[in-house]
Amino acid sequence: MANIARLFASRVAQLAQQQQQQQTKLLRLYSSAAPKAYEFIKAELTGEKKNVALITLNRPKALNALCNGLVAEISDALDRYEADDSIGAIVITGSEKAFAAGADIKEMQPNTYAKCINTDFLANWTRVAKAQKPIIAAVNGYALGGGCELAMMCDIIYAGDKARFGQPEIALGTIPGAGGTQRTTRSMGKSKAMEMCLTGNMITAEEAERAGLVSKVIPADKLVAEAVKLGEKISTFSPLIVRLCKEAVNTAYETSLNEGLKFERRHFHATFSTKDRLEGMTAFVEKRAPKFSNE
Repeated sequence: MANIARLFASRVAQLAQQQQQQQTKLLRLYSSAAPKAYEFIKAELTGEKKNVALITLNRPKALNALCNGLVAEISDALDRYEADDSIGAIVITGSEKAFAAGADIKEMQPNTYAKCINTDFLANWTRVAKAQKPIIAAVNGYALGGGCELAMMCDIIYAGDKARFGQPEIALGTIPGAGGTQRTTRSMGKSKAMEMCLTGNMITAEEAERAGLVSKVIPADKLVAEAVKLGEKISTFSPLIVRLCKEAVNTAYETSLNEGLKFERRHFHATFSTKDRLEGMTAFVEKRAPKFSNE
């Protein structure tokens, strides 16, 4: 009887383990590992370890103009990718002709002030800026208006050598509404931001890099591959520590130096409560590659 009981207990444990494995597979399937058909974007996993998500804007006839449907699909894809622990970074790109040539003016044109206020128009366009995982914009071609604003919501911008950036809303009788006046000023300074927003003039990728808007300029045909490679490198580090570091940089972007230094120091102190900080330093001392556990 004792042997039978042990066998039974062993079998129960085995079944429980199988069930747990199946649930894990289903969870991954539900998140982002499973491809999902979208109307306005393409979403896939890429990189050697399939640990970088690639979101491609896909409205070629409209030069990837941002409509409500496209923005909603980006938000949905980000929700799925952020729920997948196997993904360490996300790349957003368009086509070689246009990252996004602005917002969809035909969709926007009938709006009224009352409708904008009552629906809090554009409030749901900020999902990219709220992402906890690092997002890299790979910008080829035109990034104008909402397209420029979308790129600036990302954490890092890589630009193709033919890319063009601009905030041309002034020519339409309006102003930027998704961060154009705010993020250009913080990235490039008041004078450059004023010139860009008050004239609607476009700037080249090289000008954008010199002004601090863009991290790196890359030949157009190699742009996405280089952005993915950057995502792969970020994905080798602890996701927990990457998140803390991203929060610290964003705090520098949004607060005073004194407050930012306090925030950074406390986050630095906080890393000493994590297993990944201990593993990283131990691996360095032992001269081996670290094995991070996101703890």
